[in-house]
Amino acid sequence: MTAPRWIIHLPTTLTSQHEATTLAVALRDSLGHVTAIDFGETTLSEEDRQFVRTRIWCDAPLDDADRCRRRDDHDGPCATADDPTG
Repeated sequence: MTAPRWIIHLPTTLTSQHEATTLAVALRDSLGHVTAIDFGETTLSEEDRQFVRTRIWCDAPLDDADRCRRRDDHDGPCATADDPTG
């Protein structure tokens, strides 16, 4: 049996989805070396609608055991590098 994973809910004072996404990107860029954090599974939700979550990254598995780092709604193929157009 696999041990359960724990989720850290991190409330912010931000008031737009764009600002929250920007913060999530900054956290991933600065803390990406911490292997205990699964940034690919990051979601956003409004404070009073936490059951409605929006994925940030695609996180699809790639051939070389990496995962897609592009936005969830990206166009084109998955990639390990961020693409500002997708």
